[in-house]
Amino acid sequence: MNELSSREISIQRAQELKTRIESYITESKNIKTGFTNQDNINTQKRKIMELLNCSDEEWNDWKWQLKNCINDVDVIGKIINLSEDEKSEIKQVQDKYRWSISPYYLSLMDKESECAIRKQAIPQIYELDECGKSDPMSEEFTSPLEGITRRYPDRLIINVTNLCASFCRHCQRRRNIGGVDVALSREKLKACFDYVKNNPEIRDVLVTGGDPLTLPDDLIIWILTSLRKIESVEIIRIGTRTLVNMPQRITDELCEKLSKLKPLYINTQFNSPLEITQDVLEACDKLIKAGVIIGNQSVLLKFINDDTNILKKLNHELLKVRIRPYYIFHPKDVVGTRHFYVKVKDGIEIVGKLRGETSGLAIPTYILNAPNGKGKIPLGLNNILSINDEIIKLRTWEGDIVEYKEM
Repeated sequence: MNELSSREISIQRAQELKTRIESYITESKNIKTGFTNQDNINTQKRKIMELLNCSDEEWNDWKWQLKNCINDVDVIGKIINLSEDEKSEIKQVQDKYRWSISPYYLSLMDKESECAIRKQAIPQIYELDECGKSDPMSEEFTSPLEGITRRYPDRLIINVTNLCASFCRHCQRRRNIGGVDVALSREKLKACFDYVKNNPEIRDVLVTGGDPLTLPDDLIIWILTSLRKIESVEIIRIGTRTLVNMPQRITDELCEKLSKLKPLYINTQFNSPLEITQDVLEACDKLIKAGVIIGNQSVLLKFINDDTNILKKLNHELLKVRIRPYYIFHPKDVVGTRHFYVKVKDGIEIVGKLRGETSGLAIPTYILNAPNGKGKIPLGLNNILSINDEIIKLRTWEGDIVEYKEM
């Protein structure tokens, strides 16, 4: 029998690879995104606008969106179907935990089903479960100054506000939400800037909250400009979910001001393909034109994205709007959020299946935050089985065992 030619071997291999992706190609057609769900979004948007007596101009105004965030069960019940039991449960939860949804984010919600948007935004009775910790990362013990969290040698966080356009039900800082909106005063912010200045090893500052993009332009720019003036600060990042729940915030005026503060990075948090819409695309285009680099930090959440095909679809959609999938965080054991929890072994398997079956650009690093503020730990399948000075035994993305000989 004649041996196969290199071309014939290549054709066989290509067919083998094709069979590996067929199930995703089939299933992905049934995974809704904000683009394929546009008709439903438009219907929900019209209902909300009519209910709130809102014009197109107001809808596109982030200040109107923020001012008209909804936290009334009866109002929500006119947009999505809620049983009397569900309404009762929401009212029980709101006695303990604050909740609020921007009109825009509500428009992404399916009227009938328990979609990923509803699960992230609408309180559930499971939140009254007392299991978990209020501060699982021990930020209380890594805060050398009010407003600052420091867990690493060369970087730190400044928490500038507790306000968000929508309060995520899985929030790691739900203990800070409280009952009223509170922004760090300029006096306290100046103290934070002085701390950074007096510790010149700090080269990277993350401005977060809450959500700093709920603040007025002038305050945001003052914060960023103050940090940019510190000689040792090389990188400034903004942690924001307004791209997800209020993309109207990304105005031409804000982007013009941000363009003068490069290099500037945005860390955002998309958890579902349903969240990536035409409005998100337009907001990303503005930020990228201003020179802002955008990265996504998802949270692995049960019944929302704990599925390899959904994660793959999410990351593909992110790349299409030019957001780099950066991290996917293992869910923290925050009190009242255990119903979102995914076991580590399951997370490793879910995220591990991405490797080889999609491009490296679409594969975020799976991260577990160590207890007691000990920082991020990358998780993954251990592909190094053994190692010595001569031979390294490795596992490929397909599970094959190979040996690599050192030079």
